[in-house]
Amino acid sequence: MWRCTDIGTRTIIAIRIDRVEVKSTDPARCGTLSRPEAEAAGWFKGPPSAIAESVFDEYDVQGCSLESEADGAAALPKQSPPSSNSW
Repeated sequence: MWRCTDIGTRTIIAIRIDRVEVKSTDPARCGTLSRPEAEAAGWFKGPPSAIAESVFDEYDVQGCSLESEADGAAALPKQSPPSSNSW
């Protein structure tokens, strides 16, 4: 599940909100937070938020749908975000 943070002409920028992967140089701080845990800890406050944004280009956008947060969802890619930009 994703929350759209910006919409461009050929791109959508979003943060993942169904789970948050916490990374650190300290292994004790690494882990995965659920959406309620991340919300309670303030990870989604922003902009800017503490979550890395993912860029969906014109090809990735075809795999997205738009639902309102009231429905419990946001822009939902049918595939994982790209690991690197293809342009």
